[in-house]
Amino acid sequence: MDLNFFKQTRILDGGMGQELLARGVEANGTLWSGNALLQEKYHKLLLDTHLDFIKAGAEVIVTSTFTTRRKRLRENNVEEKFEYLNKKAGEIALKAKKEFPNTLIAGGLPPQNFTYQADDRSEEEITKNFNEQAKILNPYIDFFYFDVWSSIKEFKCGINAISEFKKPYLIGIHISEGTTLPSGEKISEIKNLINDQALGIMLSCVSPENYEKNLIEVKNLGLPFGFKLNAFITTNPNPSYAENYLKSKTGNPVEVLGKREDLTPKNMAKIIEKFKNAGATILGGCCETGPAHIQELSKLINK
Repeated sequence: MDLNFFKQTRILDGGMGQELLARGVEANGTLWSGNALLQEKYHKLLLDTHLDFIKAGAEVIVTSTFTTRRKRLRENNVEEKFEYLNKKAGEIALKAKKEFPNTLIAGGLPPQNFTYQADDRSEEEITKNFNEQAKILNPYIDFFYFDVWSSIKEFKCGINAISEFKKPYLIGIHISEGTTLPSGEKISEIKNLINDQALGIMLSCVSPENYEKNLIEVKNLGLPFGFKLNAFITTNPNPSYAENYLKSKTGNPVEVLGKREDLTPKNMAKIIEKFKNAGATILGGCCETGPAHIQELSKLINK
């Protein structure tokens, strides 16, 4: 693909997992979006959701693979489905692309341990986990998306893990609050890892306020930049999200993180317009942003 793709304003999809729950998918423990892959009865719904994001204006869709990492599957006693679920996510995304051939597919590589927490395991183990998921997704995708990672070590491992596939990647850094990753590192520390296959850098699953707080540091990396904004109240509960979510009764992250009522599609579009005017070219939504948010964003870009 064109390595300059994100130098122009581009629209990504919104938050697939929360949108699927809103459309009736059962979370099934902590499988979340993964349950839409595990149960065949949800496959058409997953495809339709991809298509609705595209029809709303998304130029890029992300594979529904955030919870098809081995750790999450193991927690839910379905680790033997690892290859099937990741392959199925690729197949369904590719079906959507066949209907809209100009759409790009981002192969979503989630954090391989806990969400919103730095992975404290060995580099060898982290790299292995990223590589085996990337290998399954590779035939279906245009580029890899490092989806909500929380430490510089993870980015080092991820870049090494996908190198054999000769495909570009989009960086998605998570910052829960303040100006450092959950690992305590600064965004600027990623600079020495970035190679010529980097398409751009985003803050992923962050609030608009937190994106704005870190905008200058992201911009100073010299890559196309932007965001996938969420509409959670927080991603940094106390005790930790991972600890709380494992005890969840519903499997819906909103039970732990809450949902903001002020970030309606129109309100979020106004916020994004300000960020676009400040130079962001990679514009998208994350959890609790649906096709309606992307449609308002598309109207804004194309007016």
